[in-house]
Amino acid sequence: MNDTILVTGGTGGLGRPTVSHLRAAGGDIRVLSRKPGDGRVVANLQTGEGVTDALEGVHTVLHLATNRWNDAKQTGQLIAAAQRAGAQHVVYISIVGIEEIPYRYYASKLECERLIEDSGLPFTILRATQFHDFVASFFTAQRRLPVLFVPDLPVQPIATHEVAARLSELTRSAPSGRVPDIGGPEHASVRSLAEQWQAAHGTRKRTPRLAIGGKTVAAFRAGHHMTQLPGYGTETFAEYAAREATSGSHRA
Repeated sequence: MNDTILVTGGTGGLGRPTVSHLRAAGGDIRVLSRKPGDGRVVANLQTGEGVTDALEGVHTVLHLATNRWNDAKQTGQLIAAAQRAGAQHVVYISIVGIEEIPYRYYASKLECERLIEDSGLPFTILRATQFHDFVASFFTAQRRLPVLFVPDLPVQPIATHEVAARLSELTRSAPSGRVPDIGGPEHASVRSLAEQWQAAHGTRKRTPRLAIGGKTVAAFRAGHHMTQLPGYGTETFAEYAAREATSGSHRA
């Protein structure tokens, strides 16, 4: 069987570990990118330039690319090229709860899911909760402030490398449609995670509540972005924070 796999978004935070998993398993792994490089094919999902050539001879498309505003347009370009190329499997990463949370980015992800489902191509769609490093970005963004503002919300973060491993597994398996959502090993408040982050980085800022409202926040507060426990992931946020603090890649 032709095992050529094309990965979009393969140079991003999720893409890099996913591509590493795929390459370790062997086969022809191509990364679609706007910039040339080793193992890359140059194309632009926004304009469609080069996408048809990038799909030539491809059996499976793993679609990780996102730009937060034009995902549906890019996904449409990719799906059309995959149909012309006769691709046999499209794998897509999405987000838990997108049909319940009235957020523009989530609405775009849901539209992408529907484009894939309606394409006639065999597909697999995996939804995941927020990544550890996404949650941590709220804390690192405030590193110069004397306090650490936190929203009054629950979260269930998961390790990026665990999502990457699951995506690699699904990409090398038969099309499965919408597979079970995955999330991290714990439900926790953002405040408690902020405290864990500070403990790992040796800081002791106050964590005043950030007062925000609206339908989107209410949907998050209701937990629509989380899965039931036990979660798929095993690395806790505290373990992630300790690992990152040791590596020095993030500073509080």
